[in-house]
Amino acid sequence: MMAAMRVLLVAVLAVAAHVFVPASAADLPGFALWKSDELKQRDKALSGKVGDDHSARETLADYKSHRFRLLYRDADGFPEQHDNIVDVVIVQSGAGTLLLGGKMVNRRGGTNGEYMGTSIEGGERHPLGPGDIVHIPATVPHSFLVPRGGHITYVLVKFPPQ
Repeated sequence: MMAAMRVLLVAVLAVAAHVFVPASAADLPGFALWKSDELKQRDKALSGKVGDDHSARETLADYKSHRFRLLYRDADGFPEQHDNIVDVVIVQSGAGTLLLGGKMVNRRGGTNGEYMGTSIEGGERHPLGPGDIVHIPATVPHSFLVPRGGHITYVLVKFPPQ
């Protein structure tokens, strides 16, 4: 009788374990994980796809309310400003300088509150390297500067201000 009770208890626990185990993260809607090794491979691939603007990029995920992008730059980027988007930058490799604030020169665009310019007057310079994280508020002009012969690769998370 005791042996039968133990078998029954083990069977009940085994069934309960399968019923009450939470779904794996891979089964959760919207879950994503980009491992360091994968980002390094993507970084290397992007370095071979640099365009006339001295950058290459790919969208890692677009969740409509926010998106993740990976960008590789081997020269200075054009100044930009987003009236309705916050940028969070996570530097993966290389080094550069973030020029932040000031006044955008020759501002053009305006489609959906997105502007580009030819330079920024004033602003503050912030050196960046691997592991650095930056929060760039909406409406603030900014540009990534890359030393000659260098590069910077970063994950960019874009979302609307709240």
